[in-house]
Amino acid sequence: KMNGPVPLPTKRLRVPVLKAPSGEGTATWDRWEMRIHKRLIEIDSEERVMRRIMRIRVPEEVHVTIELI
Repeated sequence: KMNGPVPLPTKRLRVPVLKAPSGEGTATWDRWEMRIHKRLIEIDSEERVMRRIMRIRVPEEVHVTIELI
């Protein structure tokens, strides 16, 4: 039995940065944003299936956490 992927709320991290490198001059700003997307997949399975799921290769930029409940 499997449920998901269920999208969880997206976290938005905003960083306003002054464009001028010296900090002087008119106050013009760059606005950078990083979005963190999370998904929840619920799987009722045995240990053998969970080991196969943990072996799936993902890029280094993608962080995966697995919790056994």
